[in-house]
Order: sequence, then structure tokens, then C-alpha cells
Amino acid sequence: MNVELITKADLQELESRLLTEIKKLVPMDGQGVSKKWLKSNEVRKLLKISPGTLQNLRINGTLSFTRIGSLIYYKQDDINKLLEGGAK
Repeated sequence: MNVELITKADLQELESRLLTEIKKLVPMDGQGVSKKWLKSNEVRKLLKISPGTLQNLRINGTLSFTRIGSLIYYKQDDINKLLEGGAK
């Protein structure tokens, strides 16, 4: 039986690497960079829809999404396609 101990330093390094990868996926606001990912409230405002309608779009597969923890993110490109009438 091979046992490896995980130290606090190991966990901190993992946390740092995970945060770096997440930041690549979700750019911070105010940097003049077009956001690739939008949160649910931003999508609802953009599409002028209710939370229930957004949930229905997720459930029926009209709008793909990514969940990170308790937050749901949507690709800007997918939103643009939906607005143009060419949903997934």
C-alpha cells in the first residue's frame, strides 16, 4: 500500500493553479477586453428574459452553459448566436 501525504503547501499550490485557470476562462471586468463568459444576470439583462426563461433555455439545450461551483456561465458566442436566431 502506497500512502502519500498532502501538505498544506500542496493544497495552496493547487488552489493557486486552479484560480489561474479560472481567471483565464472568466476575464475580469474593466480591462477593455471583451468578455468571453457571462453570468446569468448579465444574460438575462441582455436577452430581456426572466430567470425561469433562462432556466428553460438551459434545460431544453437551447443555450449551453458551464457551472463553476454555484455560478453558471454562458459563452458570449452562444448568446450572439441565439440573438441572431441560430441557436445551437
